Amino acid sequence: MLPRRLLLTRQTTEQYKDAWKLIVETQEKNSVEVEFGYLLYPETNKKTEINLFKGKLIHADTAPEKFSSFFPSELKHKIGTINFPDKKHYLEKVKKLKHHIQLGNIYEINYCIQFTAEEVEINPYQLFLKLNAVSEAPHACLAKFDDDWIICSSPERFIQRSGNKLITQPIKGTARRGSNLAEDEHLKNNLKNSLKEKTENVMIVDVARNDLSRIAEKGSVQVEELFGVYSYRQVHQMISTVSCTIDKTCSFDEIINATFPMASMTGAPKIRAMQLIDEFENFKRNFYSGSIGFIDKSGDFDFNVVIRSMVYNERNKTISFSVGSAITSMCEPEKEWEECMIKADALLKLLN
Repeated sequence: MLPRRLLLTRQTTEQYKDAWKLIVETQEKNSVEVEFGYLLYPETNKKTEINLFKGKLIHADTAPEKFSSFFPSELKHKIGTINFPDKKHYLEKVKKLKHHIQLGNIYEINYCIQFTAEEVEINPYQLFLKLNAVSEAPHACLAKFDDDWIICSSPERFIQRSGNKLITQPIKGTARRGSNLAEDEHLKNNLKNSLKEKTENVMIVDVARNDLSRIAEKGSVQVEELFGVYSYRQVHQMISTVSCTIDKTCSFDEIINATFPMASMTGAPKIRAMQLIDEFENFKRNFYSGSIGFIDKSGDFDFNVVIRSMVYNERNKTISFSVGSAITSMCEPEKEWEECMIKADALLKLLN
């Protein structure tokens, strides 16, 4: 797992040049030389260059405390009414999606719901630090695009290139943390041994293997770890690791076109699942389930999955975030709703 990172865009750093200068001068050993950063939109497969200022990516947990002084510390969080998704409608749609599975149209689909709030005034940097103090996510980032701040606390890696090796690490399978050590270990073991969670995970692993096989050297695709269970501050997650070897001439665009959007946020088969996502979800995912990452000077890169994230529009004073779960033939709609609420819990606590 990579350390947490604070990703600053040119728009951000031009506004806070002195803060950026302070970070570069004091944290030289804790930064990564990069050439480009990218945001990937899930609906359009569009790539937008982040254009990192001075080519530095700074680790969030080593950024100097003084940096926070360059954001308006006097700004107190103000949150209007939070609009929750309708549980009744959610359960009805999950039942309809299960019917599609029974008909053989799909095997699995990642169905998501959205929370929104209006009349919001927040300090994005402070909220980012608070969110990651709660979650301690390995693929977190803070980024700004026009009027939108992406406050991301992602536990999931989409894809990483290191030399001629690619790895992807889909997450499928979630359990809450226990209130004591015994309960926590019990919940973790239940996740590890759950046939339902393993079924969800292995179907997405199969899609990831298929995606990588389109660009991999023949016979090089392998599952390095299947059904690994990892513990985070709020949840236990089931994570598998799939890798392959690629020719050194394989380009960034070829890799992204073969693998994006990621299997864990779509379903199986991928195209039909995406069509049903468009039909059943009542919001556009926008940044959510996209990816943010960087490419270094050697051509190596690392990209996350934009989940467990908030999007704050400072012009409209709105904030939104989304959560979801895998719908399969074995799922129970009530339990899928509960899983969504577990994932939303850390984000909701910060807004209350």
